[in-house]
Amino acid sequence: MKDVAQMAGVSITTVSHVVNSTRAVAPETKFRVLDAIERTGYTGDAIARSLVTGGTRSLGVAISLVANPYFGELIQAIEHETTKSGYTLVLTDTHDEQSTEQSAVRTLRSRRVDGLILTPSPRAAGTVLPELKQLGIPMVLVDRLTVGTDFDQVGPENVHSTSALVQHLAELGHKRIGIISGAEGLATTSERVLGYRLGLGRSGLSWDEALVQSGESAAEPAAAALGRLLDLDNPPTAVVAGNNVMLSGVLHEARRRDLKIGRELAVVGYDDVEWADLIDPPITTMAQPIAEIGRTAVRMLLNRIADPTRQPTTARLQPTLMHRNSCGCP
Repeated sequence: MKDVAQMAGVSITTVSHVVNSTRAVAPETKFRVLDAIERTGYTGDAIARSLVTGGTRSLGVAISLVANPYFGELIQAIEHETTKSGYTLVLTDTHDEQSTEQSAVRTLRSRRVDGLILTPSPRAAGTVLPELKQLGIPMVLVDRLTVGTDFDQVGPENVHSTSALVQHLAELGHKRIGIISGAEGLATTSERVLGYRLGLGRSGLSWDEALVQSGESAAEPAAAALGRLLDLDNPPTAVVAGNNVMLSGVLHEARRRDLKIGRELAVVGYDDVEWADLIDPPITTMAQPIAEIGRTAVRMLLNRIADPTRQPTTARLQPTLMHRNSCGCP
């Protein structure tokens, strides 16, 4: 930046204002700074390049990498589609926390990414989403969808797919079916609980609030949640785990209690896992179309960048039932 300032005959502060758009600079001064940026090779910096070309050819992703291995697979799909489209990917980890999410998004903004893919945290609707909406940044929400939002969004169909898991268990004769639900405030949690309730109704089973226990989208709380279900006076004979992380907690608690999965307790899970068919019995799951979700998110974002005035769209992609033996089927 010092070389740019010397060549343009301005201060380093002026160069900073041109690069970061933090203060108005006279057109002739800005021209000299941009010309110096080109001649010194400072155009290798993504921010400077955006000033010269009007875009960085980069897409930002703000996602919680620690929350769920599912997101790691999602990133792979997003990165592949981004590269194929001639863009680079800038990744930040939100840790599923409000303050970290805000910091991550602002970091991506400072890198002048052309658009943003976000998996919103539980409190994003009241914080970062209004800010991004006001700024008019091209953005796509992934996985955790919000009804009535003004953003493009893509994720799995949660309601009917969870209902299908419950109905399958009911068809096997289970009358007491519990669910380990995810963290409060997440759209995926409320949608899967709604699907659970829908499945009960379609199967002619009554709703019992005691059969819904929060696993907080994590393994240890899920193990504790299964313990609460099994300690009921009238415990469930079948359980739906709300995601793959909670599924592992459910299986650990079942083993601790020496329960035979598929015989003494039927278990099914939302989200498939690579080890689902490696354990005994193999686990029946509802597998999300992760790769297609990632590809669709990138395509949606590029369409939004190309046409900022287009109407927002929501895509819900259908999961696939991976029918194995933990549900009690032979």
